[in-house]
Amino acid sequence: MTGLALWLIATDQPEEVVARLGWTLDAQERARAERADELRRSRFTVVRGAVRQLVAARLGIGPAEVRWREGPHGKPEPVGAGALRVSWSASDSLAVLALAEGRAVGVDVERLREARLAERMAARWFPFEEARFVAEAAEPAERSARFTALWCRREACVKAYGGRLTQALGVSVAGPSPLLLADPGPLGAGPVALWDVPVPGPYRAAVATVGASKDGINLLYWQVS
Repeated sequence: MTGLALWLIATDQPEEVVARLGWTLDAQERARAERADELRRSRFTVVRGAVRQLVAARLGIGPAEVRWREGPHGKPEPVGAGALRVSWSASDSLAVLALAEGRAVGVDVERLREARLAERMAARWFPFEEARFVAEAAEPAERSARFTALWCRREACVKAYGGRLTQALGVSVAGPSPLLLADPGPLGAGPVALWDVPVPGPYRAAVATVGASKDGINLLYWQVS
């Protein structure tokens, strides 16, 4: 499959699925899982195992054979993947994996923030027009939705560049989806293509790729294999 593929991953899975995926993780991933409580360990295992399955399918190898290298700020990329670029994000019971050919990609998914916290965070961290956009929503649920959507867009841009969140706090990501940011500021050279991702439940998500793009989103659902 070419273009921009987005896989939605339900991270709450039966014990037998978690155990099966656990065998595909490397030693570092297993050690990290073991440090978490039972629920977080299970979800972490599902995310990493599903990512391995999907990346391995694109590379024509087994899930346990996938090896990772990290960029300057910890962004993981598969070793020996050629032009394939990878990003994933998880929040509670939902994860999203983005796979792109020949373009840096970043994805973020977040559970909706509580409205009062969302408004305070927007006032502190967002450009003025974005903070006002959040605050002027009549209903608390809409303030939460607006903030979380903008936060996901910002995080997706940061992950596409492998940068730090502080670099993107002053960059405006407002506007109808999809949008093209001609100047992503301190993050690096633009443009950046940015999409909101339709996800179920109390979540918002966004994906960004470096460079202009006419591609749409191929939205797919991971199934246990």
